[in-house]
This record gives sequence, C-alpha cells and structure tokens, in this order.
Amino acid sequence: MQIVENKALQFVTRKAEQIAALIPKSKILERNGPLAKVLVHWGHEEWQLLRNLGLKNPPHPILGRYKWPGIYTPFDHQLSTAAFLAANSRCYCLSEPGTGKTNAAAWAADYLLTKKLVKRVLVVCPVSIMDTAWRADLFRTLMHRSVGIASGTKRQREAVIAADYEFVIINFDGVKVVHQALMAGGFDLVIIDEATSVKNAQTERWKALNSLCKPGVRVWAMTGTPAAQSPLDAYGLAKLVRPDSVPRSYGMWRDRVMIKITQFKWVPHTNAKAMVHEVLQPAIRYTKEECLDLPDLLYATRELELSPQQKKYYEQVKTHMVALAAGEEITAANAATLINKLAQIAQGAVYTDTGEVIQFDIKDRLAELVDIIESTNNKVLVFVPYRHVTAMLRDALDNLVVRLIGADPNSYAVEVIDGGVPATQRADIIKRFQTEDRVKVLLLSPQATAHGITLTRADNIVWWGPITSTEVYLQANSRAHRAGQTNKVTVTHLQGSPVERRMYAALQGKVNAHMDLVELYKQEIDNV
Repeated sequence: MQIVENKALQFVTRKAEQIAALIPKSKILERNGPLAKVLVHWGHEEWQLLRNLGLKNPPHPILGRYKWPGIYTPFDHQLSTAAFLAANSRCYCLSEPGTGKTNAAAWAADYLLTKKLVKRVLVVCPVSIMDTAWRADLFRTLMHRSVGIASGTKRQREAVIAADYEFVIINFDGVKVVHQALMAGGFDLVIIDEATSVKNAQTERWKALNSLCKPGVRVWAMTGTPAAQSPLDAYGLAKLVRPDSVPRSYGMWRDRVMIKITQFKWVPHTNAKAMVHEVLQPAIRYTKEECLDLPDLLYATRELELSPQQKKYYEQVKTHMVALAAGEEITAANAATLINKLAQIAQGAVYTDTGEVIQFDIKDRLAELVDIIESTNNKVLVFVPYRHVTAMLRDALDNLVVRLIGADPNSYAVEVIDGGVPATQRADIIKRFQTEDRVKVLLLSPQATAHGITLTRADNIVWWGPITSTEVYLQANSRAHRAGQTNKVTVTHLQGSPVERRMYAALQGKVNAHMDLVELYKQEIDNV
C-alpha cells in the first residue's frame, strides 16, 4: 500500500467495486483481471471503511496530515504507538517505562478530539504521576487543550469534573470517591496508566473503574508489566478492557493458566504465556532497547504527599529556621544543617539533637518504590542519602517486596552498601548483584558508592531523596549508565516536599553548592 502525496492511498485489491461503491472519494486506476489498482482519499472515514472491508493494516491517517502539536518531535515508536491507539477503541500499550507512552497517548487522544470522534478524556493513574507526568506532559504536548486534576476533597474533585476540561486526571482511589460525578461526566475515552494497579477484579477500585468502561467507551490500558509475577494478573486487565476475551470467573481463568500441585500451591501452565498474550490483544509494545531514537539516560519524577506526622515535624523545623534567620547571617554551614533536617523528615527518619532516630510513616513512598521495582523487568539501584534511613528502608522493603510482589524470599534478595560495609564485603555484594539473578535490588549510599564501581545489571535508578552534591549525583547515576550497559537507563526522583523539589532542580541545573544551600534556606523560610 502506497501513500500518495500524503493525501491518498494507492493499492491493488480484489474489492475495487465494493470500495468504489462505498467510498465516494475513490478511483479505479486500472484493471488486471480480478485485480485492480485503486486510489482512495486518506481520511479517517475512508480508513475505517477500508479496515471494515478487511484490508490488512491500512496506515492510520494520524500519520498523514496531523500536526503533532507541542514542543516535542515524536520519535518513530511514538508515531507507531499513537497510530495504534487511535486505531483501536479497546487496546493495550505494553511498552516499557521510559518509552514515551504518555505523549503518544496524548497525541492519539488529541487526534480523536480534533476529528470529534471523542468528546472528553479521563486519565486514571497513580497519584504520584498525576501532576509530574500527565499534567506536565499534556501542557508541553497539547497546549491548546484544557486539563484539570481532580484531587483534594470530594467537592473539589466534583468541581473539576463538572467543569469543561477536555482532559481530567484522577487517581485510582479517587474514582470511587466521585463515581457518580464521573459516570455523568461524559467521558468517552478512558486512559488507564500503570494499569497493573487494577489487576485484581475483586477490589472496589477495579469495580468502580469497570463501571466507567461501559460499552461505547474507548479504553486504553497502559503498563509495561501486565503479568510480571503471575499469569493470573492478566485476568483483571483483560476483563476491564475486553471482557469477552476471558472467562466469566477468576476461578475459570486460574484453571486455564495454572496447574494445581497441592491444595495451596499452583504453578503456571506451560502455555500460560501464550494464553496471556492472546487475551491481552490488541496490544503494542516497545522495549527501551527497541527505541533507537531515545536518549540513553531518561528521567522521571514521582510526586508523593508527606504523611500528617511528617508535615507536623517539617513545619516545626521551618518555624525554627525562621526564628534563626531573624537578624542573623545565614552561612552555608548552618543552612546545610537545617536543610538536611527537612530532607531527612521527608525521607522517613531524622536524628534528634541527642542522636536518637525518629521514624515517620513512609508507607506511600515505600509503596511507590515497590511499584517501580515491580514495573521493571531488570534490576534496580536505590540511592538513599542517609544511613539511618537505609536501615529502616531495608527492613520495610524486605517485607513489602515479598508481600506485594509475591516473590519467594529465596529467589528475591535486597542488598545494602553504605559507609559501614567493609570493602571485602562490598566487593562480594557487587559481584552477586552483577552475576546472580536473585539479587534484584541494591540500596546504596551515594557518597560511599558514587565512584569506582560498575552496576550495569541495573537499568533503573531510584533516588529515595536528593543530595546536595551535583558531582556525587552524576557519578552515582554513572554506576549503571556506563560502558557495559546494554539497556537504556531510567533515573526516577521520589519527592514529597518543597525542599526536595528545589534540591532536585538544583542537581539537574548544576547550581553552585554553597549558593544553592543558602538560597534553599531562604526560599524555605519565605514559604511560610
């Protein structure tokens, strides 16, 4: 099939008469027995008719005269992904994290809005990426569209939904809170990002979202790991997007993809992967390695709210900062002390003046880290700036990984390297990480491990919190992003406080450390 001047499709077919009768903007150019060369206008209606007639994969018209708005030029894989999404009302985008799924979905939705094939779009995603990923990308990509985040109280969420926003972004648990408002909101395209969050069809979260995905509503489910831990995970996703593709009950699906060994033990059927692939269709998937036009180092941000306990202590430290600033000259030394206190609170544990450690509720940040670990097919480095936080995180992560991911403790290990680990033991841990599949996660002190080691088995780096040294930050990222790395590397920042946001901005902006600390201090005390 040939594209002619970006306006028409030219091809040879046995269905020339049908095409000529159904599509006014078509022309039979020449005949050769039962075959004929046909020229057809390349518009959406014509494309749909050709598809309905059974022509195999006619190119989608989004690849023609669509303007691809925004500040970015789409990569080749994003063009293909956007065309695929626009072509399929119910489908899956299973590309790996960091491949630009958000922008591809935004362009596809904008195309459908422009053609009046869609009236309103609902984006359902984790709260941590509502603003930092979705609203930010929509602003940069579709500046001509209106976007609202349905967050806050029930009344605040309902007000956003009732407004005229073309895109409304809401978190998974928020769907149940304002379910009736969403049902009446006129959403005819639902984009579900990080869709494994609704893999369990027995939860209230799944049921609330499922009721929005009624017949006639387009549903795009996006996740890089649709059934990473078990073929059972595919059931909820398939039943949500294409309910006719799976049995009516979870038990029937389990009997199809699993084999019962004992009363309490089931193992995947030998054909389980093929069965999962079959029900999660139509789908498109790109790995980061397949996206040859992507940069080798990608950045992402996850926004997390501080717990009430953290907020209380954070404000107390800020009040002390204001008092200290009254009439005194602020140096980098005393600014660093108080900025570090704020950063420690946000990351989950802080030293008191007597040397004791106060621990805070970090379940949201910890769950976000587990979600990142679960969504990657390879290994993960987690840089933790404070040693007392590392100890707390190691204990919590060991338990959560086993419980949430369902991993066998003997096949899934979390290791730690900080300033207290001897050199010989450190070398053994690095060797195990590089050679043994069971060591999946490595918690690292950036100051102790930023130089001289290679950790290329990981292609995902998570910063539990920021540090003040740009040089250490860049060197730490280079532990994975270096010679010997065969994959593209993603660096994810976890942040939940104003000081963390400014510290990350300073790191990426390579601001002078002394001026940065003083400026951070001044910005914090001005923000009361």
